Amino acid sequence: MFTTLIQASDVYAHRNDPNWRFLDCRFRLGDTDEGRRLYEAGHLPGALYVHLDEDLSGPVVAGETGRHPLPSVAEAVKLFSGLGIDEQVQVVAYDDMGGAIAARVWWMLHWLGHEAAAVLNGGIAAWEAAGYVLDTEQPRVTPRTFRVRDSKKRMVSAEDVDRISGKDGWRVIDSRTPERYRGEEEPIDPVAGHIPGAKNAPHPETIGADGRFKSAEELRKHFSDIIGETSSEQTVFYCGSGVTACRNLLAYQEAGLGDAALYAGSWSDWIAPGTRPVATGEE
Repeated sequence: MFTTLIQASDVYAHRNDPNWRFLDCRFRLGDTDEGRRLYEAGHLPGALYVHLDEDLSGPVVAGETGRHPLPSVAEAVKLFSGLGIDEQVQVVAYDDMGGAIAARVWWMLHWLGHEAAAVLNGGIAAWEAAGYVLDTEQPRVTPRTFRVRDSKKRMVSAEDVDRISGKDGWRVIDSRTPERYRGEEEPIDPVAGHIPGAKNAPHPETIGADGRFKSAEELRKHFSDIIGETSSEQTVFYCGSGVTACRNLLAYQEAGLGDAALYAGSWSDWIAPGTRPVATGEE
């Protein structure tokens, strides 16, 4: 069973296994149809396409939710059942952004208790670099019954974050780039800054120059330098809308540091009511 990262060679070895499911998660905020076009132009053999907005997010409610709220458990169960996933299936998610989108699928599956879910390390580029071919056929999959099980993954609300942020023994970690964290620029959301008391651990820093995740040792040092000795039980990650924070959570787990919590609504949820405090600059 693969539960965090998987290499292209291992995926290739199981390319024809009916109990393996490959999910193409490519997506662009600036052109939300581009990922589907890329999928249609070429994808891993047997892969199915999942759309961040349409499949992996619930309804956006102005003033109440962030940009990519999680779907309900019932909707997530319906999605994964339709993708032919049950307790026998190993899921591999991939994208072309170093796992920044694919990690959302990984986290959702683990959140629902499906541990046999991993992210292709290096994404579709690693597959092609290994000399493996792409396919344009859109496969048909027989639905299976996805069942929710006990999970180690934890999710917190804005109220939880407000209560623990800055409190001794807790760490709230902002996964966005330093410029967005400090409030110097904000290309997506209407308010710049970060949650008061949060520390910054930019999610792109988990990826090496080769487009793959850094080694477990490097990741462990990266997070330890920011979080110190705070336990996973008292560590919370967030980002702009709850998507790229999952890449940090994946890297954190790959580093052997445990299962930290996700503030799924993240910054866009925090600022939605317009009443919560905002900080800028370094903490």
